[in-house]
Amino acid sequence: MGEDMMLIVYLVIALAIMLGVVVFFKLNVAMALVIASLFMGIASGLGLVGTIEGISNGFGSMMRDLGIPIGLGVILGKLISDSGGAYSIAHAIVTKTSEKLALYSIGLAAFVLAIPVFFDVAFLILVPLSVQIGKQLNKPLPYPVGAIVIGAALSHTLVPPTPNPLAAASILDFDLGIMISIGAIVGFIATLVTIKIFFVILDKGFWKKETDEDSTMDNPYGKMEIPDNPPSAWIAIIPIILPSIMILLGSVGNVIYDENPEIITFLSDRIIALLIGAIAAYFVAAKSLNKKQRDASSSEAMQATGIVLLITGAGGAFGAIIQSTGIDQAILDIFVSDAQSVLSVILLAFFMGVLFRTITGSGTVAGITTMTIMAGVVTGVDVHPVWVAMASLSGGLMLGHVNDSGFWITTKIAGLSVKGGLKTYTTSEAIAGIVVLIITLIGAHIF
Repeated sequence: MGEDMMLIVYLVIALAIMLGVVVFFKLNVAMALVIASLFMGIASGLGLVGTIEGISNGFGSMMRDLGIPIGLGVILGKLISDSGGAYSIAHAIVTKTSEKLALYSIGLAAFVLAIPVFFDVAFLILVPLSVQIGKQLNKPLPYPVGAIVIGAALSHTLVPPTPNPLAAASILDFDLGIMISIGAIVGFIATLVTIKIFFVILDKGFWKKETDEDSTMDNPYGKMEIPDNPPSAWIAIIPIILPSIMILLGSVGNVIYDENPEIITFLSDRIIALLIGAIAAYFVAAKSLNKKQRDASSSEAMQATGIVLLITGAGGAFGAIIQSTGIDQAILDIFVSDAQSVLSVILLAFFMGVLFRTITGSGTVAGITTMTIMAGVVTGVDVHPVWVAMASLSGGLMLGHVNDSGFWITTKIAGLSVKGGLKTYTTSEAIAGIVVLIITLIGAHIF
């Protein structure tokens, strides 16, 4: 067996180890990634010390680029959520559209909310309001629930400052402003298209209430307490869009100037942009939260950040070990007949993302690991790296199932059976992933 094939075999074994650690031993996915990294490094000949150094360097490199921005982004989102600002945004979007477009507006509200906050928070905020609208329209539960999943999942996957799209620009070495622009545009289009396709499938009798809904739940739809006197939607959205505008300022400057002026480089840096956004969120939250409550909200955000950073860093460590083995070239030699083929490279990134998501249940791990591997591939292909990022992320969006926390959040909060969860969460995300892949293939050949 050739050296290239042996590297592939080692990778398969590493993935099997990761799966076993998560599924059978019930350990955290971050620990599973470190264990898999140890095996991959030692088996592929990096040596004991070399493997440890590779893991440390990979983790450190990821944290250097993303640690502070992710932390600031989580604080921003937590303040907007706890202040009631996120609810104000959702309520404004959903209630100010026509009845005909109400279900689509639910998806768009989820798309906007999931930019600053985590999927579970966006879902919890929107479910009661959305289910009520669904009942008014005489639409079964999967219509509003599916719309929320689609919008929130696409935004969380494609639009910074969530970890995956934030990491994309660093890993694949391109302008973060481009990731914001392409992620937002593609995500917006994909949200509408995916909702339409999902609704067509539901209209064909896909849903069976008797088996797909859990009638034993006493209090479905969760509970989201909204503070008195929350900030208005227009005020609450300022901390969300302000960092994006600042980062895009740097992208525009790159077009206008041969070298950006220092002040533009400073203001458009992701740390500064998200710091300003977090400070703005702190002041916006003052309308409904006192200083003690805002400080508590920020502290809770930092506690939640820990596991996010650990998984993100461990994903970076695993990706760095894989990259150190030279497996990127082995993958090209074995799986891609033409290394210059944009189609082959895009599909390779997509299916690797699908594989990692299915095994680990984590879209963050799937996206970061896939992009790290593809970083060594994309340099030799005539395609903008943003499209490789989009392919990797769309693959990482696919096939979330029972090993994914988002699956259980959707199932339990919405009052679905496991079968119903597979029909809503898994199916809608699978459609979304394919839609993004198609848009990516078109974009990669045009731009």
